[in-house]
Amino acid sequence: MGISNNVSRRGFLGATGKLTGACAMTGMLGGMASASYASSMGSQGCQQASGSQDSITERHYYLTDVTLEEGFEYEGSIVVGTRTGRHTLEIKEGRITDVIAVGQEPNGQLPRYSAWGHLLLPATRDMHIHLDKTFYGGPWRAPRSRQGKTISDMIALEEKLIPQLLPTSRERAEALIALLLSKGSTVARSHCNIDLVSGLKSLEHLQQALDNHRDEFSCEIVAFPQHGLLRADVDGLMREAMQMGVQYVGGLDPTNVDGDMEGSLDAMFQIAIDHDAKIDIHLHETGPSGPAAIRYMMDTVENTPSLKGKLTISHAFALSTLDAAEVKELASRFAAQQVTIASTVPIAGLVMPLPTLYEEGVSVMTGTDSVVDHWSPFGTGDVMDKANLYARLYGGIDEFQLSRAMSIATGGILPLDANGQRAWPRSGDSAEFMLVDASCSAETVARVSPRVATFHQGRLVAGNVHQA
Repeated sequence: MGISNNVSRRGFLGATGKLTGACAMTGMLGGMASASYASSMGSQGCQQASGSQDSITERHYYLTDVTLEEGFEYEGSIVVGTRTGRHTLEIKEGRITDVIAVGQEPNGQLPRYSAWGHLLLPATRDMHIHLDKTFYGGPWRAPRSRQGKTISDMIALEEKLIPQLLPTSRERAEALIALLLSKGSTVARSHCNIDLVSGLKSLEHLQQALDNHRDEFSCEIVAFPQHGLLRADVDGLMREAMQMGVQYVGGLDPTNVDGDMEGSLDAMFQIAIDHDAKIDIHLHETGPSGPAAIRYMMDTVENTPSLKGKLTISHAFALSTLDAAEVKELASRFAAQQVTIASTVPIAGLVMPLPTLYEEGVSVMTGTDSVVDHWSPFGTGDVMDKANLYARLYGGIDEFQLSRAMSIATGGILPLDANGQRAWPRSGDSAEFMLVDASCSAETVARVSPRVATFHQGRLVAGNVHQA
């Protein structure tokens, strides 16, 4: 896909979103279409295409013919299905102000748009991604083999690649934003390189991309010392990045990259304290340096009250190497200090103890991480893939467990609570949602069902609805 600078924000999102959405739909329908899609669409497909709307200009309107989850179906005490019903949502100034049963809408003059019976689910959140350095938006390019490569080798490769990527990094970030929106993600946290090769240029380009789409997409930025905080001596650049409005201080493998666990972590924490910022560190290290780094960070947070609730440990692969008692002990410390674990739900040799973290009350989130770059070619930009992986890895094959697995992709927001009572949407909720070709949450997780439309703060930002 080529890149053009002469495209409006909405035009760019529309063109890119439609392309990615069409590819996803073609891939799904080229195989076995979901039963819900076939039954709900019937002969309406042609009508839908001809009457579609790819924008909503009003800030106060009705979204009609929405399918919402209403409760679980049981055989005895076992959940065997999900009940749904049709409703109308009243949307005003970015919020859902009313949820109305079909046929009970007031006879007002508000504009009406139809969801055509599609399932309404919470928008997803991509809470670990690198928008600033991607091959996406340009020609296909597989990464080089990493066999036998060390982290130092990968850093050296990146130092050569960054000058090639910088000239179009803003446009590529915008293409990636459009991809995320087409997959239902309206909120993200992006790590952004702060290194001696790009200086602050990667950050400047990312901020420009996000500013261009501020009405469609919300994103936090992590200042990420990819080439090492101490190794590359970027303390000063990191501090400049914080002054440019970055919300998180990043870090990376303090032993394997910086060669000084305590020195690296202390420097990271000090920047955060000095700028009253939060922290999100990449920790890939396993044993013995990985657990040691986690324990050192926990000691620091516990001894520094201002850091409570401000630490995210991304990847945290070391947790997969510990026994159950050690995991539980650390998890209880995480929960007490409101530490978040950001996991990409790895499927290689490491099986993360994510269920234990949930059981202990730890905040767990996920992200797509790399979307075709020099680290990996496999990213899809779809965090629902991560919910699907979570269900596969941890035995979530039944209706109830599949529905619960969606939590990792939506920031903990689920349509039904554990007792089958509707928990979302409610009057007053932010209008952050997606329309899906599926019968329920469980099917969406199991089949990674196609997204039809995405809404951010009441705005249609990807896909289509219909004039009612």
